[in-house]
Order: sequence, then C-alpha cells, then structure tokens
Amino acid sequence: MTFSVATQLTLQSKIDQKTKPLGALGQLEDLALQIGLIQQTLTPVLRQPTMLVFAADHGIAHAGVSAYPQAVTEQMVLNFLRGGAAINVFCRANGLDLRVVDAGVNADFNGVAGLIDRKVAHGTANMAEQPAMTAAQCTLALAHGQALAQGLADEGCNVLGLGEMGIANTSSAALLAHCYTGLPLADCVGRGTGLDDAGLARKLSVLSAVLDLHGKPDDAMGILRCYGGLEIAMMAGAMLGAAARGMVVLVDGFIASAAYLAAAAIQPAMRDYAVFSHCSGEHGHRHLLAHLQARPLLSLGLRLGEGTGAALAYPLLVAAVAFLNEMATFASAGVSEQC
Repeated sequence: MTFSVATQLTLQSKIDQKTKPLGALGQLEDLALQIGLIQQTLTPVLRQPTMLVFAADHGIAHAGVSAYPQAVTEQMVLNFLRGGAAINVFCRANGLDLRVVDAGVNADFNGVAGLIDRKVAHGTANMAEQPAMTAAQCTLALAHGQALAQGLADEGCNVLGLGEMGIANTSSAALLAHCYTGLPLADCVGRGTGLDDAGLARKLSVLSAVLDLHGKPDDAMGILRCYGGLEIAMMAGAMLGAAARGMVVLVDGFIASAAYLAAAAIQPAMRDYAVFSHCSGEHGHRHLLAHLQARPLLSLGLRLGEGTGAALAYPLLVAAVAFLNEMATFASAGVSEQC
C-alpha cells in the first residue's frame, strides 16, 4: 500500500484539529489514521464486520505436544455452530458476523448447517515424520482463504477478523514464528492448552527434533508447507485476499499472528492492513510482536484463540472511526487552541 505524503498529512491534520491536546487519544489516533489510509478517505466507515474462524487438525498432536486430545477440534467446531463458545458470545456482544470454516478437521461433518466446507485434508501430516502439507495442499488452502475474504468483500464487508481452532496449533505457530523471525525456538514455544512443566519440556524437545528433521526452508511457502496448519495457511490466504480488497485485517493472538507472518512473507504490502488486536498470554506472542515492533490494542492475558481477542478489540476500531468523524474541531467548537 502506497500513500502520498499529502494524504497522510491531511488525515493527521484532521486528527490534530480535534478538541484535545495533540496525541491525547494515544493509540486510538494511530488506529484512526491507519483505517483512514486503508480506506483512502477522511471519513472512514466500518461495514459488515465479520469474523472468520478456521478449524483444522494437526498430525503433530499425536506426538504428545498438547494437553487435549485431537477430538476436541471437532467438538469445538460443533460448539461454535451451536453458538456456545466464547467467540460466539463476543461476536454477538460487539456486532460481528461469525462464520466457521472447516479447513481440515479430522472428522466428517456431513453437511452440518452453518459450516463452510473448505476441507483440504483430514488434518496435516505428522511433521515429526514428514512435512505438514504437500505443496498442492498448501497452495489450495491459501487460495480458499483468499476466495473467502474476497467473497466477503463482494458482500460489503470491509473489516475482517481472523480466528482459529486446532489442537496442537501452537506447535505449528511456534515453528513458523521461529523460521519467519529468527527468534530462538525456546522463545516461541509455550504451554498452549495448559501443559505443565514436564509437558512444556517435552513439547520443546519434540519441536526441536522436528526442526532438525526439516531445517529452515529458504522461501516463505516452503516454511508454511513444512510447519504450518491448514487453518493457518487458509487464514494467511484470507489476510492476503482481504488486503488486496482494501479491508482492515484484525489479527487475533499467537496463531493468527503466525499466519500473518506467512502472509507478510508472501506479500509484504499486506502489513499496512493489519491491526494487532491483543498480546496473548501464550509465551511466544509477546516475542513475536516485539520482533514486529507491533503495538497491540489490548493486553488481557487471553490465550484462547478462536478470534476472541480480535472480537474484543473491534469496539476500539468503532471508537477510532467515531472520533475521527464526529468529534468537534477547535474551530467548530469555538475552543481556543494551545498557544
């Protein structure tokens, strides 16, 4: 995304002329500027905000890296469809449409109502033995994500939140974070669904062995194919598709941020469209955000995934747009400016 200096200066001037000291609304001012630049307007509007939650399973779950069995992925998808999960509650509370996508769950849902079927495979391969995906699977997952985002844009959506569900996907995200950023693997590996100290040590050992087996591919797609998940690849594709259509991309926690790393490695221009909703309680997320020099909107200690942090942060986007469009200026309010 390339903007003229004049466009940025005009937006910044509008923000600065509001009845407040310069910079007094902190990150909200940066957010208003970013949304205005994305939409290329002084009067941005948020339309049909939508949360896409991608679900898939991971073969590495069978290596004992999660406190929960793989069957929980299928069970949680059904919970989403029944409206009973945290993401359902937060989307209802904040006015986001929620859509759930089967990217690669190791189960057959047999056309259950409300589920978007984009299953590429019944989960990834066990990357302790072979790359997680074939090149064709990785490419197809990206393409499905792009098409879903662009379809939402066609419906009028211009704010897209991304979430996920997949037992063992913090293992995938840790390896992606390490390979894309160069951060030490130990800084990227966390407790996931709640591993104890022994479980965390085992997880780090397993992932170190996986890394020894495959090494670090020298291209963005190779990294994603070796270590990604179908839901992560599809989420990365959705980010790319959304950015291509000028949508605000609301990134959730550690897994979604790993998908962002993949998307930005494939297409660096998408960085300008990403809003990092929160810093999660998962160990690797703060290191990843620090590497990106990203300033998340919230820090609540969340580590649930599902898009919950993105749904909770969305009202801040609403507030940023509202102050930009509705707050009086010094001139219109007859308020004296600072000398």
